[in-house]
Amino acid sequence: MRLTIKDLTQTFGTTRVLDKLSIETGMVNSLVLVGPSGGGKSTLLRILAGLDIPTRATVTFDETVLQRDEANLRLYRRTIGTVFQSYNLFPHLSARENLILPLVHVHGFSRDDAIARVEEPLRRFQLHEHADKRPAELSGGQNQRIAILRAMVVRPKRLFLDEPTSALDPEMTAEVLDMIEGLKDSGTDFVLVTHAMNFARRVADEVAFIGDGKVLSHGPSKTVFENSKNSRVTSFFEQVLR
Repeated sequence: MRLTIKDLTQTFGTTRVLDKLSIETGMVNSLVLVGPSGGGKSTLLRILAGLDIPTRATVTFDETVLQRDEANLRLYRRTIGTVFQSYNLFPHLSARENLILPLVHVHGFSRDDAIARVEEPLRRFQLHEHADKRPAELSGGQNQRIAILRAMVVRPKRLFLDEPTSALDPEMTAEVLDMIEGLKDSGTDFVLVTHAMNFARRVADEVAFIGDGKVLSHGPSKTVFENSKNSRVTSFFEQVLR
């Protein structure tokens, strides 16, 4: 994917959360957004996923401009996948049925075709043995992996993941991060917000450091993490990576 953002501004009341933010990536498989809490990362991700409409901006994915009207955004959202901190799984349905439901009711699959679509990824990510369990019977890591699979089985153009490990303990976090790394290996395009800095450094083609609603540093992972010219960026990494 190739992403271009020009002069993105987002205000909520009198608060300017994103301030004339601009970025232009190369052709990348993974873009990771990092930076301090409250800097605007999640707001930016929600705009890129078509969930919020910016106050002002031009956003282009692969030469296609992201429209700002709700009708076009609704169509756009059907082509992408989103994963957030909370799993948002239906508690009364099994893991398998949570995967099947959006295929049938949102994307128009027959039930037989939906069942066939979910079986291979369940096996590939070693979740098949848990497929008949309800969310309450699964660990947090397993639930989040099912949530990621739910976004994947529609075969979206790209995935948007907002802090998918923030509510998990270290062991469960490792499970989910391994799965995200598997997405990269399979060629799935994604934009990820994370505070897992070592993982971000490893998995990102490009990194954008967001602070105070602006891009303070952007480029290949090694450049941003090790050779940023912005003193705030280098100070942040010195604290979180020591």
